[in-house]
Amino acid sequence: MQLSIRIAALASIIFAAICLWFAVDGFGSLGSISDPEEAAGARDFAWFWLFLAFVGAAIAWVSWYIAGVAEKSDT
Repeated sequence: MQLSIRIAALASIIFAAICLWFAVDGFGSLGSISDPEEAAGARDFAWFWLFLAFVGAAIAWVSWYIAGVAEKSDT
């Protein structure tokens, strides 16, 4: 099964948005954690989701760019 590269880019954007939501939720919940060790783990968890959001956004941008280059070469 083949997917259009534009659909793959949109799926990557959705993935990045979900990861960003988890990261923001993780950073927002740090204030309610009193245990320093648990707070450090939660902070690492949030940074990991933020990293995944950037990866998803980068994949989406590269996919969209490749689709644009492919369209220009077809014409």
